[in-house]
Amino acid sequence: MSTIDIRHAHTLPAENARKAIEDVAAKLSERFGLQSNWVGDVLNFSGSGVDGAIALQPGQVQVTAKLGFLLSAMKGMVESEIQRVLQEKLG
Repeated sequence: MSTIDIRHAHTLPAENARKAIEDVAAKLSERFGLQSNWVGDVLNFSGSGVDGAIALQPGQVQVTAKLGFLLSAMKGMVESEIQRVLQEKLG
């Protein structure tokens, strides 16, 4: 099992950052078939071969994920896609 831990700085107000994270989750859902739900300031997500969370923190978001066997082989591609979407939505 492989893990991902990405931190991405932002300057958005909390409400805007939360909306951006929801947009990120929607993009990842389209791409990887994930389901997600909020618990406080953390958006938990899961799908076939991946479980993780996007934590909204002051000035940054942190994405953590555990990849199953099949997605572990594509870890670089998954990380790149997450970083691309974070940059697109959070700047």
